[in-house]
Amino acid sequence: MGFLFTLWQDVKYGARLLGRTPVLTLVAVLTLGLGIGANTAIFSVIDAVAFRSLPVQHAEQLFVPRWIANKRPSHLHGMSSYGDTQENFRDVNPTGSSFSRVFFEQVSKSEFFSDVAGFANAGPITISGNGPASSIRGQSVTGNFFSTLGIHPAAGRLLGPADDNFSAPPALVLNYLYWQKAFGGSPSAVGKVVKINNVPFTIVGVAEPRFVALSFGNMYDVWLPMSFQPVTFPRFRNRYNDPLSWWMLMIARLKPGVSAVQAQSAMDVLFRNFTLHAGDKPMFSDDSNQKLQLVPAQKALVGESPRYADPLRVLMAAVGMVLLIACANVAGLVLARATARRREIAVRLALGAWRVRLLRQLLTESVLLAVMGGGLGILVAFWGARALVRMIGSMQFTPLGFSATLDGRVLAFTAAISLLTGILFGLAPAFRSLHLDLTPALRGASQSTAAQPERRRWLSSGNALVVLQAALAMVVLMGAGLLVRTLANLKNVDPGFDTRNLLTFNLEPSLAGYKPAQIDNLYRDLDQRIAAMPGVIAVSYSESALLAGSWSRTGFRYVPPNSSKRVEVEADYMPVSPDFFSTLKIPMLSGRNFSALDYKVSADEDAFELAQRDARNGGPQPEMPSTPVPALINSLFAKKYFPGMNPIGQRFGAEDGSDSERPKNPGYEVIGIVGDAKYNSLRRDIDPTMYVPLTGSSADFEVRTAGDPRSFISSIRDVIDQRDSNLPMIRVATQSEQIEMRLAAERIVAQLSSFFGVVALILACMGLYGLLSYEVTRKTREIGIRMALGASRSDLVRMVVSQGLILAVIGTSAGLAAALGIGHLMTKLLYGVKPADPITLIAVTVLLMFIAAVAALVPARRATTVDPVIALRYE
Repeated sequence: MGFLFTLWQDVKYGARLLGRTPVLTLVAVLTLGLGIGANTAIFSVIDAVAFRSLPVQHAEQLFVPRWIANKRPSHLHGMSSYGDTQENFRDVNPTGSSFSRVFFEQVSKSEFFSDVAGFANAGPITISGNGPASSIRGQSVTGNFFSTLGIHPAAGRLLGPADDNFSAPPALVLNYLYWQKAFGGSPSAVGKVVKINNVPFTIVGVAEPRFVALSFGNMYDVWLPMSFQPVTFPRFRNRYNDPLSWWMLMIARLKPGVSAVQAQSAMDVLFRNFTLHAGDKPMFSDDSNQKLQLVPAQKALVGESPRYADPLRVLMAAVGMVLLIACANVAGLVLARATARRREIAVRLALGAWRVRLLRQLLTESVLLAVMGGGLGILVAFWGARALVRMIGSMQFTPLGFSATLDGRVLAFTAAISLLTGILFGLAPAFRSLHLDLTPALRGASQSTAAQPERRRWLSSGNALVVLQAALAMVVLMGAGLLVRTLANLKNVDPGFDTRNLLTFNLEPSLAGYKPAQIDNLYRDLDQRIAAMPGVIAVSYSESALLAGSWSRTGFRYVPPNSSKRVEVEADYMPVSPDFFSTLKIPMLSGRNFSALDYKVSADEDAFELAQRDARNGGPQPEMPSTPVPALINSLFAKKYFPGMNPIGQRFGAEDGSDSERPKNPGYEVIGIVGDAKYNSLRRDIDPTMYVPLTGSSADFEVRTAGDPRSFISSIRDVIDQRDSNLPMIRVATQSEQIEMRLAAERIVAQLSSFFGVVALILACMGLYGLLSYEVTRKTREIGIRMALGASRSDLVRMVVSQGLILAVIGTSAGLAAALGIGHLMTKLLYGVKPADPITLIAVTVLLMFIAAVAALVPARRATTVDPVIALRYE
């Protein structure tokens, strides 16, 4: 009780003292509030992205099976990844979480789990029957999915085992946010019949609000019973029960009393047996050492969070340094204030006060300042976190499904950082205040006289704080400079095509029931109709829009020039329409473009591949086409795979059937060479690329216009609706917007790091200004003597400014070494710039020195206004 009483007395006394210096208190609180608020805002986003708890019941009991091996499984008909877990399908040390439905059924019978649920992306989905047809995201789940996770309905009911049956009425569950957006949150939505890819489904319920997404960034609008996957996505029919097609993810809940080690051992044996005997031959080679692990669901279901991990770490480091600068700044203010209290402290010590007691009193005042700064910081964080989430969300086609809230964990972080901040900036001034000679202090000696011993040490406490601020500002500014240059470099990359006045949108005709031949007719018709619109210059379509993130790659074997042995290589792969290159202004370097006959050959090849899939499930063996698929290759493909020769007419990728692992195939024939162009990302180097005729699949249209492309959207939508109102335009954006979205992370990090760099620079200059102003005040007598002895005003300005510049040079030099070290940790975030980039280094150094000179000039000029007569009577 005695301790609490004295603590309360310290708090009241500290509050009175702070009230007597309102300007100093306000500046300190604002400075700390900005630093603490920025840290809290970034931490709240990191907490939401990386440390969010799964929105399920008893998440600690849930595990996700994951396989690992030394080599990739062979003989598989496909592996899928949906972004919920981190996959690695490389040839060496691969890992994945997708399995076949056959294996899922075996795991479901295990005695170690109380429940095992499966889930997968439902593929492209269009919904109609509730206004115009639109594209949404759907997830296919087993009937026990919601019960396994412990999710409750917000309206109606959720899917059950009885719904996961092809003979059951098709049922649908809505995401709470989608229910609010598309149905206005109306209870009448339950029971409503809508069409999913032209299949009638009845909405049976809405999931509770907290279940926004199972993994960060993978938010689905609806959930469908998995049994209806082959119905809503016909191309998936052959994969559904194929033991060699791995497409399902699983989540299992342990039975009470069963350990994860026991369950994993049993599942590992089950997995090994499955991969040995489920197919015609083992799925893994003998030396693959395949294993199955049970990973805690909280750790496995990371979603898109790894994509944001490095940028958020950089921002957290930046705001941490801003907070340290703020602490140093406030410490300087407290240091100057402590100098004015030397007589008070000397009297208390002379009267017998313990130094430990006074230390606690001084630290209490510092912590009180930090607490007030923390209170302001919460308001700053509330605004900052929301602004940051809006920035991230505005750069996405689909919502990330998260919000950065100031929950108990974030507020605990704020409280901890406020307490630590108060101790951090209050410790040095407190110790210095107690380390004084009582005799001159009690005589009332002035600051300058009493501080003589301190003055002999050039690097005093105040100077050290300024050096620290300059060093930290250098680190933050250097990092910001590198990130800004990275963004500028990416924006200035030549993608190999004209990105101006280009509108892109996606169509998925197969979801409206179109067959491959009908899709081709639809595309040709829409191409002609859109091209005839006034203001439209050119129209084309391709499997995906360039620089939109989608990417296809294929492997093939061929015999290199001057060699007789086949080698296996890879190239980027893009099906396109004949006008693709003229629309995007990719130059045709030699050869010819695609003709109508080329598209007939490509359609026959696609039909053959579909028939082959049916043959694996008992259908008749199709007759293989004899004509190779025509291909246009980029310049890099020609240089790499056909060096020193004319590629036109060359064939590659053909298989004669002698290898049982590779079906007979006529391969490809080069008919022309086009210019190099970026494919899926500005960061990624251009690779050898082959273009083939697009037939029978979804496509992204490219429309080049004479004016603003967005002004054509409604007219193009009308043209499509006239052809078929069940065809929604998906991912509508200009090419410039596509690129901007791909650069969203870089832009956000560059903008925020620049903002924090400016804040760091301002705080550092405030610290330098405050110190030099204080030095000028306490050297008033010395300045008067110098002026009386004939010192010119320019000499005095030079003396004060040089002191500031020397401190800035020392801080900049120390910060440079740290910045170079930290820069190497940012290598993955940089593009076209090195951590030791001389341009950034020179620019940041010049900026810091210029601002330091400006900050020093104001107190320097004030020193020249001192009247020598008054100064000599000072003290």
